[in-house]
Amino acid sequence: MAVSVFDLFKVGIGPSSSHTVGPMRAARLFALHLQSSQLLSRVARLECALYGSLGATGKGHGSDKAVILGLMGEQPDTVDVDTIAARIAALQTTHRLDLLGTQTLDFDPARDIVFFALKQLPLHANGLRFSAHDAAGALIEQRVYYSVGGGFVVSEDVAADGEKQKRIAPDTTVLPLPFHSGAELLELTRAHQLSIAGVMRSNEQHWRSDAEINRGLQHIWQVMQACVAHGCATEGELPGWLHVQRRAPKLYRTLSGAHGVALTDASALPMPPTPLSDPLQVIDWVNLFALAVNEENAAGGRVVTAPTNGAAGIIPAMLHYYTRFVPDASEAGVADFLLTAGAIGLLYKENASISGAEVGCQGEVGVACSMAAGALCAVIGGTPEQVENAAEIGMEHHLGLTCDPVGGLVQVPCIERNAIASVQALNAARMALHGDGRHIVSLDQVIKTMRDTGADMQTKYKETARGGLAVNIVEC
Repeated sequence: MAVSVFDLFKVGIGPSSSHTVGPMRAARLFALHLQSSQLLSRVARLECALYGSLGATGKGHGSDKAVILGLMGEQPDTVDVDTIAARIAALQTTHRLDLLGTQTLDFDPARDIVFFALKQLPLHANGLRFSAHDAAGALIEQRVYYSVGGGFVVSEDVAADGEKQKRIAPDTTVLPLPFHSGAELLELTRAHQLSIAGVMRSNEQHWRSDAEINRGLQHIWQVMQACVAHGCATEGELPGWLHVQRRAPKLYRTLSGAHGVALTDASALPMPPTPLSDPLQVIDWVNLFALAVNEENAAGGRVVTAPTNGAAGIIPAMLHYYTRFVPDASEAGVADFLLTAGAIGLLYKENASISGAEVGCQGEVGVACSMAAGALCAVIGGTPEQVENAAEIGMEHHLGLTCDPVGGLVQVPCIERNAIASVQALNAARMALHGDGRHIVSLDQVIKTMRDTGADMQTKYKETARGGLAVNIVEC
């Protein structure tokens, strides 16, 4: 299986790709497996056990709600986010679950969804075990799935290949221009006189036409814009016991001067004034775009996994910067941005990880910064060598970044971290653009270093809420 740019950029819901999107997909896969195996009619009771990082921080990430929705047959990209709270509340009251919408089971989340914070399944930190029982209580089916980051899900039978396949290792032989490293990618650009986006587009054409690629990328961009607009328009407090106040609406009003103006869609977002009264105000706008996305994500809203939900604000922030501050920005540039970012993301997906539970936040915010830096460099005139340099800079200065969400919520430090990394991506792109592409540390070397650093990192710093800020901030 080769990985597409549309696998990396998936429309879903917050607050987490690995802890919300992945479990929802896994639950639906199990339900569909029961259906295809002609077992659905025999099921009287279902159980789901969550292990490792899912067991430790799953409640704060809404993993239990995601499992329920997945068993109902919902998918992250199509579920109506405005109905989720009421549906979950109804189930908690009635204990009646509509399995795939075809039959009703007795289901008590407090009894049937179990969190094992201190136990981990062998292949990945994010494991789920689903069990189906008949009316007599006998086990009729059981399957294990792993949420391996970015909403990707693998089943135990697929993953158990003797090598503990923790990463999706794509079979790229089906693609016209396969690559497995940054060096191979650069060589392809030289041999075929293509940009990195051009190489990626050639491979995407294995699945879909140019027109379909463009429509798909434009849809991703439209969802990102709508997410920013909704984040700028929505006041109030984020869900959870931290009582975090949304900052994007106030910052939006300050920057735009649009006091009292309510935003309803992406088109309402203003173009920043030119010239800016303060040259550094561009940083404020970049911060705004990132904060708006990640506050939406923390609230369980509609976001694009880019490449994860915890890091979903960085690529949209850079795309908004590109379309609003770069004079010759275009729809073609937006497509090239996403294709370039996708190519960089695939290198991390194949050669390291994009799972905070596996390698810490360097695999989420660090990877997103690297993708955004390289993509921005490409669309503001960078050569493939400069793009590779920008991507390397974006990761090099995130090495060792821990994943330590306070209270198990994707709020502190996650929301602010996206804003900081967005500015860092902008800086990395510009720094690389002023060079000639030659540099000491290659992208391949920094990816390997990130992977090794993640392997050495203590478990308490990898999305378990047992280290760092997660234990030094007292919940109240």
